[in-house]
Amino acid sequence: MTTPNRSSFDPRSDPSDPSPEPSFETLSYDDSVTIPAVRLGEEESPAALPSIEPEAGGSSMVLRAIRANRLGSPGQMPIRPTIPPLGQDASGKTLDTPAFRLAPPGPIGVIGGGQLGRMFIQAARRLGYDVAVLADHPDDPAARISRQVVLGPSGDLNTLKVFQAHAAAVTVEFENVSAPGLRWLEGQKRVVRPSSHSVWICQDRLREKGFLESQGVPTAPWRPIVDAEDLDRAIRPFEQGGAPFPAILKTATSGYDGKGQRRVETPDQLEEAWRSLRRSPCVLEGFVPFAAEVSVVAARGRDGQAVTFPPFLNHHVRHILDTTTAPAPLGPILTAEARDLALKTIHALEHVGVLCVEFFLTTDGQLLVNELAPRPHNSGHLTIEAAVCDQFEQQVRALVGLPLGCADLVSPAAMVNLMGELWSQGEPNWTAALQAEPAARLHLYGKFRPAPGRKMGHLTVLDPDPQRALDRALAARRALAS
Repeated sequence: MTTPNRSSFDPRSDPSDPSPEPSFETLSYDDSVTIPAVRLGEEESPAALPSIEPEAGGSSMVLRAIRANRLGSPGQMPIRPTIPPLGQDASGKTLDTPAFRLAPPGPIGVIGGGQLGRMFIQAARRLGYDVAVLADHPDDPAARISRQVVLGPSGDLNTLKVFQAHAAAVTVEFENVSAPGLRWLEGQKRVVRPSSHSVWICQDRLREKGFLESQGVPTAPWRPIVDAEDLDRAIRPFEQGGAPFPAILKTATSGYDGKGQRRVETPDQLEEAWRSLRRSPCVLEGFVPFAAEVSVVAARGRDGQAVTFPPFLNHHVRHILDTTTAPAPLGPILTAEARDLALKTIHALEHVGVLCVEFFLTTDGQLLVNELAPRPHNSGHLTIEAAVCDQFEQQVRALVGLPLGCADLVSPAAMVNLMGELWSQGEPNWTAALQAEPAARLHLYGKFRPAPGRKMGHLTVLDPDPQRALDRALAARRALAS
């Protein structure tokens, strides 16, 4: 791999962020906490999704026989014939019902070529399924190990026509895909899990916040900022319907890992912050004094069966996940509350697949939902080694109609992300890291261009003591720079 270009660094937050490494000793909540009721907003009734239109100049291409066990340039083989409509019966009626089962080898498809798609494909292969991927580039992590790759945007009709010919059931690896594109696939009698509606809600913070509020799920106080009138209302005193300050202004769409966010200390800073975000629709979220950030990964089948992994404790640096430890040291009552809120959310959304619910644990011991991710989550990567059935296999099972697997942990564990900064002096010292910690499990995502802030892989360590697992994983990561 080449050394990253230092001039391309795109800071995600204040680089002077002094966030310390997490410690289990400072977090132990065993007392009962009553979650306060929140204002119930009007149930959102979104209009029908707009009809998908082909993009001007849209195109797609299929790369054949990109195999994980072949080095060098991809080989060539004839395009697979259009598959029969496996997602429907002879009358054309969709089979996306609790009775739907798709036996190996499928085929199945995933939209998105990143590392989450890559790990989904690896899980699907273990179960005997062939996977097609819709990606932006042939060197994307998922594309490099998929047997069938379609290149093009998820909102391009020509691209989707090619892709749907190679997948009877389709899932997503991230939420920033075309919801109308998913709806078009549903109209082609393809089984799409999660549904276009579920993704449509989760890909927009305004819709997501409105949904959570309508279900009585506790969140930080927030206000919509869509136009000048919203801006005027937000700067009123809080008792008169204004926003709480200090606050975080977040773009409604396309924001992740700290992108599209501005901290607003006082009302007079709000207009300039909104201007810096190009006056895009935003959510203004009151700052929450939190003791920890916690996530619960849940999975739900089409039959309504649902499971959750234990809560995970997450530590972020510059708004990017740095470490995850499982199980989180919440005590039995908060653990049950977190899992119950995740189950309440996934059932209310009628989400089929994997859903991550991210929480703030406030300094007074309350759980507030921060955001939803309608797919596997970075914090759940440790389940590959630490759980009976990991988050990616749960996603495969939900997609093809298999019963969900056991979500119990086989051991406490810790995961540390490997960011592009580790490549700043050349290739990391893998030998030193694995010698320092022989039990560490190394996952690299196959990305050719490391850059600061870019997730390149992760390390996982199992240990009966979760704090010791974290210490060992961090020591292995430090050895990479030796």
